[in-house]
Amino acid sequence: MSMAGNLRKVTGLGRVGGLRKVARLARRRPRVDLSHPARSPLGSSVVKCVTYQDGVRVPGCTDLVDAVRLVRKTGEGFVWLGLHEPTDREFAGIAELFDLHPLAVEDAVEAHQRPKLEHYGDTLFAVFKTVCYVEHEQLTATSEVVDTGEIMVFVGEDFVITVRHGRHGSLGPLREELEADPHQLAKGPAAVLHAIADHVVDDYLSVTDAVQADIDQVETDVFSENGARLDAGRIYQMKRELLELKRAVVPLGRPVEELATRPIRVVGPEIQTYFRDVLDHLIRAKEQIAAFDELLNSILQAHLAQVTVAQNEDMRKITAWAAVVAVPTMVCGVYGMNFEHMPELHWRFGYPLIMAVTAGACLAVYRGFRRNGWL
Repeated sequence: MSMAGNLRKVTGLGRVGGLRKVARLARRRPRVDLSHPARSPLGSSVVKCVTYQDGVRVPGCTDLVDAVRLVRKTGEGFVWLGLHEPTDREFAGIAELFDLHPLAVEDAVEAHQRPKLEHYGDTLFAVFKTVCYVEHEQLTATSEVVDTGEIMVFVGEDFVITVRHGRHGSLGPLREELEADPHQLAKGPAAVLHAIADHVVDDYLSVTDAVQADIDQVETDVFSENGARLDAGRIYQMKRELLELKRAVVPLGRPVEELATRPIRVVGPEIQTYFRDVLDHLIRAKEQIAAFDELLNSILQAHLAQVTVAQNEDMRKITAWAAVVAVPTMVCGVYGMNFEHMPELHWRFGYPLIMAVTAGACLAVYRGFRRNGWL
């Protein structure tokens, strides 16, 4: 039976116009398994389509229309559809099928969104910034330390749609962890939303721990013997990367707090308790980032102070050597005036005496500067 034939049997999928559009899409494409991205009728962006009932995966139910029909016919379970960087065309049929708001769809497709939580009728739309620590042998002025991505989540009464952007943040391991805990997964789509939020915030803590190691290394280098010669670009690069991490973590505070405290239809009180734990972890990550920012400011100021001190030391040495050289310059200048009557001009030991006096004067000036720490 074709997808169009199945679609006509589905009741309550949304507006009539939306059903007709999906039916037209179904008649143009053969029915295939959505779990195979290369053969997905809705586009290669589909990563996984799974149906859950009582926290257990329904085997063989990987066709999107069949899955929606099943959960809405029985009134039990939900559908979890995973996407990766879909295009407008690939997302159009899904948006119509689940009656998603156009503004939320636009945000999910375009990406580069600020972390937020929005309500569109009975659908919740959440945006999370994912972060990943970029391994590097040595921190330089151009090293990439933090890489960011995004996960958008649509949550309804009987569906969860995750849209991922970026090179990291795969939800495959998270799905496996949830499937290993049917009791938690049986709590519905809100349990998936909590698991994603918890996963994202745990990554924040992991990245902040790794960033702390880089900051400790920079601090050690600054206060080393040759700290004044450290490239200040390394400190500025750390501040830039920390700013990237801050943009991902700090704006998420209000959405998570809303999920933990405000009554939301698709998020039950039991799940809100779990979101309070996520909020605690998020606050910890925010405090760490704020402390890192202050520490980097202090390190940068200390480095600039070291550079100033080193420059002053160089100027003192230059000044001291100039004073030493000034003694013979003065003597030679006096004897270079070509006066007719110069003291001891025709004396046999005049030249050696002048050289000895000049050398003695230079030695005395040198020892004086050395004793005062200028040389």
